[in-house]
Formats: sequence, structure tokens, C-alpha cells
Amino acid sequence: MAKRVALAYSGGLDTSVAVKWLGEELGVEVVAVAVDVGQGGDFESIRRRALDAGAVESIVVDARREMAEQFVVPAIFANALYEGRYPLVSALSRPAIVRHLVAQARAHGADAVAHGCTGKGNDQVRFEVGTRALAPDLEILAPARTWGLTRADCIDYAARHGIPVEATKEKLYSIDENLWGRAIECGVIENPWARPPEEPFTLTKSTATEPREMVIGFEAGVPVSLDGRRSALAELIGELNSVVGAYGWGRVDMVENRRVGIKSREVYECPGALALILAHRDLEGLTLERDVSHEKARLEPRWAELVYDGLWFSPLREAIDAFLATTQQHVSGEVRLALAPGSCAVVGRRSPLSLYVHDLATYDAEDTFEHKDAEGFVRLWGLGVATWAARQGGAENSTPLSTRADGSQAHLGPVSGGAASGGPVPGGAASGGAVPGGAADEEGS
Repeated sequence: MAKRVALAYSGGLDTSVAVKWLGEELGVEVVAVAVDVGQGGDFESIRRRALDAGAVESIVVDARREMAEQFVVPAIFANALYEGRYPLVSALSRPAIVRHLVAQARAHGADAVAHGCTGKGNDQVRFEVGTRALAPDLEILAPARTWGLTRADCIDYAARHGIPVEATKEKLYSIDENLWGRAIECGVIENPWARPPEEPFTLTKSTATEPREMVIGFEAGVPVSLDGRRSALAELIGELNSVVGAYGWGRVDMVENRRVGIKSREVYECPGALALILAHRDLEGLTLERDVSHEKARLEPRWAELVYDGLWFSPLREAIDAFLATTQQHVSGEVRLALAPGSCAVVGRRSPLSLYVHDLATYDAEDTFEHKDAEGFVRLWGLGVATWAARQGGAENSTPLSTRADGSQAHLGPVSGGAASGGPVPGGAASGGAVPGGAADEEGS
């Protein structure tokens, strides 16, 4: 049985109750570890709150720069949106927190770590799988899975033990925040038909009315400037949250598939994250070669799924990261965004490494594209389809039985005159004649 536990401490309701509960029910010493990943707040008050709740030590770690550079940057490279919508706000911060939780457990002689996650959420998976990847010898305690307390019970428990918390029975929202955005759940939000109340939103309250444009600069895939002013990534994201969020843009309201097998209604506000992913993806359209772009698009949802599922510390995520990093070496340039109430859209992009060549793309007199080359290219590109159509009846012969407009059934037998029974291929003979674009006795593969 553990004697000293490093607890991932947020200063919120569940972890504040956990400090007292772990000491009283399990008799362990609690070292509270609060990791600043950009959520804001008075961390000195958070540190004292843990001590007041019974922690033997209370540590605050400033990981904002680490969060931005080591976790957000790979997410931008991956244009990471779980199920095409959620920019992994909480999922990205968990491995950053776990890394410091394990380090503080080692530094303070703890033989276990603990978290305040419930048994039906994703975060328990992220904390525990991450811990086992970094420190498989540490015991893991999850008091919120065993104490049987509802959120209202936790509020009562905190009141009885004099633990100051901001949650009330009237405001039962659970809010997780970091520099990448905010995740809001519980309360009336649990009804997927109910409109989310305005009360819990802070980043996306609509206050701006005049349209404006802004330019985001990228170097090797990393956002580095805003309207020509260079900025550290954490500060740049904060400014985007303020500017873009003021137009009431950047909310996500979705029913998502949790790793534990349930569907959950989640509401997020992440204007900076969504604006950066929007701009970054658009700049890639200008700078990535076609096959690289297509393959990257196939891997992006897998990367997001891995991180969502708590597999940041995994060989597959690292392998995909290596590929993504190589794709970003030429993703440099600027993207212009147009902002208006409820809207954020790309209206321009430019890059010194652009693969867009005006003289090839234009239909004007400056056109340098060799149009005569297209005929042979198109003929060869479609050669397989033409041969299939001639030999096996083509699309008509492979279409499932369907009903015509007059109610009769379409016949799907061999096409009359086709080559399914050995008929001629257009432009050649079935017994060795030429097929379109070549001779039967010529070498080819």
C-alpha cells in the first residue's frame, strides 16, 4: 500500500476533495502537483488551497512554454481535430501534466501517483496509460472512481471540511482550461437537445462588430507572428483567443465518442486553436506536394485519435510525428484571415516556397502550360478504364440491378458489342490487336 502519493492537482472541486479524502480514508501523505499549462488563475492561492486541504507539500510547475512548443506544435503539424471537430484541448495537456507528475513523485519520494478523474471519462485513461509508460513501478490511485460521491456530494464534503471551492450546486459545470482552449461539461449541457447556456463561456462572448483582417505568419509549420509582430507561441495563441473569440467564433458543440465506449455531449471554446489549424492547413495547400498532402491527410485523424485515446507516449505517435515533421520544412509563409461576427475565414495566402506557379495555373496570355501534352496523358491515365469498359462491359455492366423510371428492371447482362465474350477492344483486336495508346507486341508494364 502506498505511503506517499503525488496528486495531479488542479485546485478544483474533485482534486481538492481528493487531497482530504486520500489522507483520511487511505492514510497516505499527499504531495499536490499543480501544473500550469496556460489555464490561468492565482497559483499561489491554488498552492495554499492544497495545503489547507491537508497536503504535506504543494508544488506549482510552470509548463506553459513546454505545453505550447512540445505538445501544441505537433498538434498544429497534424491539423489535429478528433472526429473532425475537437482540437484536443484537454487531451494535449494530460501528457504534459503526467510528465511533471511522475518527475515530482520521484523528487519527493512518492511511491504512487493519483488523479481526480471519474470512471467514465477519457482523462483516467490518459493519466494512467501515460504514467505506466513513464514509470510502470508507481502505483496509481483514482479516488473519484471509488468514493461513490456525486458532484453535489463533493460540494457538501468540501463545505464540511472547510475546503474552499468555486463550484456550487447551482453551477455544476465542469470546466477544464489550458492555453489551447476550454472544455465545458455537466449541468444542462448533458442534455444533447438543450442549447448550451451562455454563462460558462468566457473566450467566445461576441463583443466585436466591425469586420477586420489579420495575418498569421508561419515558419516550418510553426506560427511565429501576428500581423507582422513576432511572438512566442503561447502568447500568440492567447492573443488569437482574445481577438478571434471577440467575434463569437470558435465554439464546438458535439456528441463525441469517448474511449470508454460511451457518447458524451461536449462543448468547447477554442478560437485560437481553430484559427491556427484553419490557417496552417490552408498554407499546406500552397506548399505541400500532392502525394505528401494526401498521405498526410490520411494520417492526421489517426494522430488525433491516438492522442485522444491517451497514447501520446506510444511508438506509433512518435513514428507519425517523425513523418509530420518532415512535411513541415517548407510550410512557411503567411495566411490572411477575415473576421466578422460569427465568422473566421481564409481570404489569402502566400509563401516564398509556394508550389503554386501562376504561369502554369493562369488561363491568361502568360499561360506556359503545354496543353498539347494533356491529350496523351489523359489517354494513358484512362487506358485501364477504357480496356475494362471494352472487355467487361464497363460501368453499365457493373451497376447493381435498379429500377427504371417506367418501373421496369434494368438488365445487367453483357453489353452488346462489348468484349466480355472476346469482342474487340476499341482501336484493336481481341486476338492480339492494339489497345488504345500502344501495340500488343510492345514491352510495357
